[in-house]
Amino acid sequence: MPGGWEFAIDVGGTFTDVVARAPDGTLRTLKILSSGVFKGTVAAAGTGWLRDSARAIDPPRFWIGAEFRLIGSGGAILARREVRSAMAGTLRLDEPCGGLEPGAPYELAFPGAEAPTLAIRYLLGLGAANAFPRVVLKLGTTRGTNALLTRRGARTALIAPRGFGDFLRIGNQDRPRLFDLAIRKPEALFGTAVEIKGRLDAAGRECDALDSAEIVAVLKDLQKDGFESLAVCLLHATANPGHERRVSDLAAGFGFRNISLSSDVSHHEKIVARGDTTVLDAYLNPVLREYVAGIRAAIGPKARFQAMTSMGGLVAAETFRGRDCLLSGPAGGVAGYGEAARAAGYTRAIGFDMGGTSTDVSRWDGRPALEFEAEKAGVRVSAPMLAIETVAAGGGSICWFDGVKLAVGPQSAGADPGPACYGRGGPLTVTDINLVLGRLPAGLFPFPLDTRAPVDRMSELVEAIAASHACKRYTIEELARGFLAVANAHMVRAIRSISIAKGYDPSDHVLVAFGGAAGQHACAIAADLGMRTILAHPLAGVMSAFGIGRAAVRRVKSAAVHAAYSEEAVKGLESVFFDLEKAATDEVLADGVSRKQLTKPLRSLDIRYRGVDRPLTVPEEPGSTYADAYERQHRRLFGYTHAGRPLEIVAATVLAQAEPPEGPGSFPRTDFPPGHRIPGPAIISEPYATLVVDPGWVAEVTDRGDIILTASAPESASASESESASASDPASDNPDPVQLEIFNNHFASIAEQMGTVLRRTAGSTNVKERLDFSCALFTREGKLVV
Repeated sequence: MPGGWEFAIDVGGTFTDVVARAPDGTLRTLKILSSGVFKGTVAAAGTGWLRDSARAIDPPRFWIGAEFRLIGSGGAILARREVRSAMAGTLRLDEPCGGLEPGAPYELAFPGAEAPTLAIRYLLGLGAANAFPRVVLKLGTTRGTNALLTRRGARTALIAPRGFGDFLRIGNQDRPRLFDLAIRKPEALFGTAVEIKGRLDAAGRECDALDSAEIVAVLKDLQKDGFESLAVCLLHATANPGHERRVSDLAAGFGFRNISLSSDVSHHEKIVARGDTTVLDAYLNPVLREYVAGIRAAIGPKARFQAMTSMGGLVAAETFRGRDCLLSGPAGGVAGYGEAARAAGYTRAIGFDMGGTSTDVSRWDGRPALEFEAEKAGVRVSAPMLAIETVAAGGGSICWFDGVKLAVGPQSAGADPGPACYGRGGPLTVTDINLVLGRLPAGLFPFPLDTRAPVDRMSELVEAIAASHACKRYTIEELARGFLAVANAHMVRAIRSISIAKGYDPSDHVLVAFGGAAGQHACAIAADLGMRTILAHPLAGVMSAFGIGRAAVRRVKSAAVHAAYSEEAVKGLESVFFDLEKAATDEVLADGVSRKQLTKPLRSLDIRYRGVDRPLTVPEEPGSTYADAYERQHRRLFGYTHAGRPLEIVAATVLAQAEPPEGPGSFPRTDFPPGHRIPGPAIISEPYATLVVDPGWVAEVTDRGDIILTASAPESASASESESASASDPASDNPDPVQLEIFNNHFASIAEQMGTVLRRTAGSTNVKERLDFSCALFTREGKLVV
């Protein structure tokens, strides 16, 4: 929409990041809490009024009608009032408020307002009663992920073939914790499973017809029982979707909020993977549609509204669905850091996105890696998505002691109550640790921090550890450095899983650090991995939002093939590729893209050795056959190939996309001129991120405004290892809680990589499907390590 405002917004678990392009082409950025709450501290007060210099930068009269909350000790809300006037840093309330005095913390919020619409109103200076102008909104959101994690999706019923009502509860018999004696299966997303008559064979031919009367009776019962959404998953539906579509036609008149068909949701031939994905889609679709409808109602019907999908492309928000939402925000980060690395002249990069709730890592080598089956948020998903590894080690990850060793995560303090330093009675978190160590300047945070609360939480932990079996008395600084080392170990392990475990050496890559917290850990992470270069973009603190704004409209289409590999067979797939390209391209054009913006579609084949379960996705390479490319990829991943072993083609895939929008060529800095060098130790404070330059590293500003950190001395090795070593007492017989957790991560990472290779290369169903194997490390005396 030429000449109008464009907003790219990433709604994370803790913060919502915004990059807005004004009609004159200038960029504006904003970071607010995803709860929609603005925090402040009273500077002066009188009867029914208060003054805070932080509010002086807010748009005039913006807070009229907002709810004012006076916050007491421990984060309790002491009083609620309505704001009647807001101007030049002074708020006037609808009635007097006891306890309103200098130094008192407070909050402002518009109850019920979603963070994206609140952020747009703030940047445009629109009060709650003002209508939106026509805007473009590109949105990445964790709404679906949050609904999945909290089990707050739609009440879903599964329709399955007769005799297969329990196929998803049985699953593939994998055991995530092989040696658990009391196995607790995860809660199913569907509330009930009903079986219907009808069967197709593997070729899609009908063996047993559907019984329409039976299906109608089943649907009536489900409607009567209050089910809102249907997941229909029948045998061999990828070969012939006719039976599933007939069920959908019959269900259309019953008023279900959603009907998901496995033949539409996933091209996977195996019913368990396809069924899991279909149930996920059905479970989340109503939640996403309600969320999108609420934002649409706020921004108006004429606004162009797009959502970011897990595969790194934009779609019309009204078509955003559950199977594509779990990596919505992180996918924006991949688009952003890939663009940043390319513009800076790098061909290989590892993205390190540390936000408030988690850390996302991925690899880029000119284009992001896609995967078509993975486990996300505890659910198997069979759909195209970016290959992103997530670890529960964000700024809000809770730091605690389990009685033996220090632990970071997986629980998070979120935006409410948030870390202890937020002043709402929250737990000790990684953010608090960095604050205590002086790596996070309190005065530059977006809102006032309680610097005493983290110290109090740590003092309690010091006493708990001293009284435990560890019998170790830390100083506050030692404990903080220990937690920092543990958090870093979690993140290093995640990066190894997307690099070393897949045959790539991280030292051949630049580490792109982004997200509000990544810059505080980047040097230590890079040193642990042998990486000597770090890239910090000027918009690192809001990189995911920047990437969403730069993302292309993208569609992926796949078709099952199942044929013996030969060059003749590949040539015979030309018509399949043609149909996939047309379908994908038509959907891209339907999103308002002009044909001139289209790029050449990218083709790939899923190929495997005969008898091996899991295929590898092999992109088309000029001057090379798919078979040769498969052999090279197999050797890189596993270190060997099966000479002469026949290959099979499992599926064909096409990615169609439009050229991404033009972005700014550079981001001039006003703080440092190009060429300015900053040797460590140093702290560089950005508007929404902090970059810590450790000893042995040098930061230099480029002409584009990037900051490049280079390891200046080999001995600058890992800060996490040196800091943790200082906390260890070699004379003590008691295990050190810090070292225990760090080495637990190191050893577990080795065992996991062994298991990954074994599963991918196995021919046995017990190994590749049931995961009936274990990988472990032992001492030379035969004692189990991990």
